[in-house]
Amino acid sequence: MTEATEARPHHRHLEQARSQIIELLNRQSVEREWMARSTQAGGKPDVVAALITRQQQAALETRLSQFHPSDIAFVLESLPPEARQAAWRLVRPERRGAVLLEAANAVCAGLVQNMPLEEIISAVRPLASQDIADVLSELPEELRQQVLERLDRGDQAEVRSALSFPDGSVGAVMAMDFLSVREDTTLEAVHRLLRRQKQLPPHTSEIIVVDRAGALRGVLALERLLLQEPETLVHEVMTPNATYFYTDDPVKDAVASFEKYGLISAPVVSLHQQVVGRITVDTVLDEVRQRADSESLRQVGLSEDEDLFAPVLPSAKNRWPWLGLNLLTAFAASRVIGAFEEVIVQLVALAALMPIVASIGGNTGNQTVALVIRGLALNQLGPSQLRAMLRKEFAVASVNGLMWGGALGLATLLIYQQWALALVIAAAVLLNLWAAAAGGVFIPLTLQRFGRDPVMGSSVLLTALTDSMGFFIFLGLAAIFLV
Repeated sequence: MTEATEARPHHRHLEQARSQIIELLNRQSVEREWMARSTQAGGKPDVVAALITRQQQAALETRLSQFHPSDIAFVLESLPPEARQAAWRLVRPERRGAVLLEAANAVCAGLVQNMPLEEIISAVRPLASQDIADVLSELPEELRQQVLERLDRGDQAEVRSALSFPDGSVGAVMAMDFLSVREDTTLEAVHRLLRRQKQLPPHTSEIIVVDRAGALRGVLALERLLLQEPETLVHEVMTPNATYFYTDDPVKDAVASFEKYGLISAPVVSLHQQVVGRITVDTVLDEVRQRADSESLRQVGLSEDEDLFAPVLPSAKNRWPWLGLNLLTAFAASRVIGAFEEVIVQLVALAALMPIVASIGGNTGNQTVALVIRGLALNQLGPSQLRAMLRKEFAVASVNGLMWGGALGLATLLIYQQWALALVIAAAVLLNLWAAAAGGVFIPLTLQRFGRDPVMGSSVLLTALTDSMGFFIFLGLAAIFLV
């Protein structure tokens, strides 16, 4: 049986295990409430009930101990605040640090801020310096400093260094444990160095090669270390032009490079080319997952740090700006319709067909927005690429507009028996798809140019554009050719 298999919970489905944990917590809560009422009424505490409660607590603690830290984090994120705190108290102290690393930011912050200082220190002390920095970044400044002062001096320096880098930079996520050797060393000496290590840093597929000043010279793959003759010098078999990153490089650049070159780890250097750490594939995968979660939430105007069970008022406040913007855009669309009231009154069929034109435009625009945002994230949209993409999107919109506009026109003809109305709606679909294609390209580009997040704002603005333009084009054509 492998370690991965042993680390899995006994229950195959986490959903079922979570339900069982919630049931145990509910039983405990009911029994505690019953015992409290019994004591307040003058009765004696029920020894049998107290024994049952302790047994259930022991069973719950045993169940949690069988879970992988990421599974415990999943369960905690799925529980309301009171049940979450009750379950958290049953997690063994030596496992709490690993669980905090796996939990969502909002959940991690809530758990840590309710822990006594000594418990926080005990939880983070076994972690690597970078992991400690990840946990402490969720704490208020005063509490963070208190924890830092109680750490070992070596950990203090490394954690402060990690916290000093801006969010989203390679330095903020790099690991500081790495193996390095000099380029004039023999492979036999490197073998001796490795044998003296208690264990290799995680995801070590290569050893970093430096010069006397600690500057990066290349990397030595473990495969070459094992297969070459012991008396060979490192510089003879190392890879001199290795992929590396500066501490202030954006993490998204590292993610793109790992995906492009299939990296497992890569050195991180300071501005003076001195090696200060490395970035590993597990960190990159975490960043990919967090980015995907963040973008899916930001597309609908939600914060990535919002807890599923956060209080109502803070959650409502987080959504006010986007609801307000949506209300304004919807009002603008309604004013477009209001300007053509007389046309709609004379031809009631327009009211039934308007939403179709707006809807198909919004769908096309969102597809274009997704492609543009992906291109921006991968730095693939230079001036020439942008012009080519704009031409392509207009061509695609033309093909789809002619095909689906024609289909909608034919359906309109069959239903209303009016050739003019069928031609108007077919033309409106084509023109609105052109507007959607233009908006899908230029809206995210404009938001990025003004320092805004195109993921968060593009969808709302595009919907406003396609709705307003769809109504305006369709009703305008109707006013010209049908009335």
